[in-house]
Amino acid sequence: MDKAGEAAAKEPRAGAPLDDAEPAAIEADDEAAASSSSSSSDDAGYESDLASRTSTSVCSSVRDYEFENNRRYHRFQEGRYQFPNDDLEQEREDMKHAMVVHLCDGKLHYAPLDSPQRILDVGTGTGIWAIDMGDEYPGAEITGIDLSPIQPQWVPPNVRFMVDDAEADWVIPPNSLDYIHIRHMTSSIRDWPALLSRAYKALKPGGWIELQDLQFQVKCDDGTVRADNKLQDFFQTMVRALEKFSVDLLAMRHNRQKVLDAGFVDVAETPFKVPIGVWPRDPKMKMIGLYNRSMMLDALYGVAVRPFTRGLGWTLEEVEVYLVDVRRDLMDASQHGYTPFHVVTGRKPG
Repeated sequence: MDKAGEAAAKEPRAGAPLDDAEPAAIEADDEAAASSSSSSSDDAGYESDLASRTSTSVCSSVRDYEFENNRRYHRFQEGRYQFPNDDLEQEREDMKHAMVVHLCDGKLHYAPLDSPQRILDVGTGTGIWAIDMGDEYPGAEITGIDLSPIQPQWVPPNVRFMVDDAEADWVIPPNSLDYIHIRHMTSSIRDWPALLSRAYKALKPGGWIELQDLQFQVKCDDGTVRADNKLQDFFQTMVRALEKFSVDLLAMRHNRQKVLDAGFVDVAETPFKVPIGVWPRDPKMKMIGLYNRSMMLDALYGVAVRPFTRGLGWTLEEVEVYLVDVRRDLMDASQHGYTPFHVVTGRKPG
């Protein structure tokens, strides 16, 4: 953050207390409070994020995004996350949410929650999961944290969003949360043991943690995926690129063990297969495969351009030429590939 930004706001702290402490990138705005409270009654059950955060507004320094290769990136903790946060990426993330909800038969979680009061969504992105949870659990207080303030203005009254870095020290009071949700974060987190240790301390005894992640590998059960499949090569290339930023893209393969190592009990893992494309005969899986293929097709350039150019030293032209063959194999319905998806849940003893 530049000096002007530091003068406007202190450095946000990860996991600020959910009672009355706000991230430092959030500043009070009393005039917005009056305006918001007068209009929120017009939208039954919903209010702006200004009102839901006790009338706070995001500092302009946090919204001072970075632009590169015609894509927009977060400015706060610049470089922590290698993928864009612009409208195209937000639409893709919402499509990924729809895909996972279809895959899980409408379930937003697998942890056996019983009247949760406080829920934390780590890496909330567009906030769509947190908003859905706010509707499903109107008695719960749900907080989503993310490096980017890209969440919608109008949210359920029990949902709020904070600009925060989950890998910084947490100041959430110990034993204060009922449930922590971490989804699609394997491409972002550098130190999983540290993150899970902080989550463990923040959960109440008996509280639950849940990790949901795609495994970025092309799998096949009938031998139709060719050995030179370019989507698989794309995933392998992305693994090498993110290693340059100290991120293990395949870390989700060890989620169950990591949760056990953090001290959680009753740890369970639920595996899924997400088709790539419309090759399945089952209508439900065909629709999920369509979501997956569309989500990947929309992602290719946006997720590749910074890791491949900054991490591997590729030129933009090399990225574009490479992606031609990746798109071709992605659209090839004769190859019956799928990506694994894993849900891991664990309970804090007590």
